[in-house]
Amino acid sequence: MRPSFASFASFASLLLAMCAFTPAVEAAPVDDLFGAVAIDNLRDVRRLIQDGVVDPNATDAKGDTVLIAAIRNDAQRVTDYLIANRKVDIERTDAPQETALMIAAFRKQKESVEKLIARGAEVNRPGWTALHYAASVGGIDIVKILLEHSAYIDAESPNRTTPLMMAARGDHADVCRLLIDEGADPTLINERDLTAADFATRVGDSDNALWLREQEAAWREKNRGQPNSRARP
Repeated sequence: MRPSFASFASFASLLLAMCAFTPAVEAAPVDDLFGAVAIDNLRDVRRLIQDGVVDPNATDAKGDTVLIAAIRNDAQRVTDYLIANRKVDIERTDAPQETALMIAAFRKQKESVEKLIARGAEVNRPGWTALHYAASVGGIDIVKILLEHSAYIDAESPNRTTPLMMAARGDHADVCRLLIDEGADPTLINERDLTAADFATRVGDSDNALWLREQEAAWREKNRGQPNSRARP
């Protein structure tokens, strides 16, 4: 017996209903971890890491490590836990090659900076450093901490920009004065032939620019006869 049109209609309806039903896709454990980090949910972060569900050095879609994500989100409880966890590689970088210490310095997280250094974070590294980052945002307390831990005061970024230049570029005269007092060389130039005074001029801080030029003159007088290939002739 040939099936009726009603039977075909019922069967088609059943197929549509079955196709419409799809089970919910569960979030991957790593997504759960970064979601917990974002809201400083220490309980879930600890559970996922201690149970071995997720690698504590995993990265998210942006390339941030778990520790760097915690610092970016000001998730202090999670940050403290991760710094204390010896399985966490505190030197692992994000996509732009920034370390946890650099991000903490940029975000002026003094407590995290101190704990990272106590854990053994590298204060000095080739290229951009935590001192550059702290100086750029006027984090004078963090600049002091980094200098106390032997941060190289005239560190060069890939384009030869120094922390002093970053402080001047950010219009942070107090940080400029601290760096000069601690021995920063105001005569240095970057690849664009700019000194710290030039950066101060560009941001409209004429007082700081004048003071920095005075420091340049004093530095040249003090070091007369000593060649410096990093300074303007």
